[in-house]
Amino acid sequence: MITLYDCATAPSPRRARILLAEKGAPHETVQVDLRNGEQMGEAFRRINPQCTVPALVTEEGAVLTDNAAIAAYIEARFPEPPLLGRSPLDKAEIAGWQWRVEFEGLLAIAEAFRNSSPAMVNRALAGPLDYAQIPALAERGQARVQAFFAMLNAHLAERDFIAAGQFSIADITAVVAVDFARVVKVKPGDEHPHLRRWRAAMEMRGTMA
Repeated sequence: MITLYDCATAPSPRRARILLAEKGAPHETVQVDLRNGEQMGEAFRRINPQCTVPALVTEEGAVLTDNAAIAAYIEARFPEPPLLGRSPLDKAEIAGWQWRVEFEGLLAIAEAFRNSSPAMVNRALAGPLDYAQIPALAERGQARVQAFFAMLNAHLAERDFIAAGQFSIADITAVVAVDFARVVKVKPGDEHPHLRRWRAAMEMRGTMA
């Protein structure tokens, strides 16, 4: 049985959780208490020395510790419905938008949040090492998040999905990014009608928990 090490309040494991739900993949879930630092403890370090979630233990016993590896494994293990694309061009388009949403969206939000939140003092980067906050990066991240929302709204003006005319992993990542932006007090507004329409449609899928 596949086991997902999860945290119900964190964005990164949410991506894996939605992926598994969309695939209908049977799995067990173990919650990791990030708020109280369980990920830094010796027991979890034996599972993932990087001290991050998600971590997915495959049926073969391998431990996958990032969303890219988890998506590749789950897509191969449960090929239907395809979330990474079918044709070579669709696969390329989805991969390109996945990267863009991660870099311009999720990383910008994390940059703004981790460099400004009092709860993240000396935790500006996830993982086993401590890194000091840099206030200028928080300011830059905030500007990047605003630009990301505007870009995504324009991109969705005549589209139902992020890439390749189909629901894909890029939509999953974008949902998580748009929702995660609340931690830096950014959310879709009246100036983002296409983004709001798309997000409402994503909610109707019933897998976005």
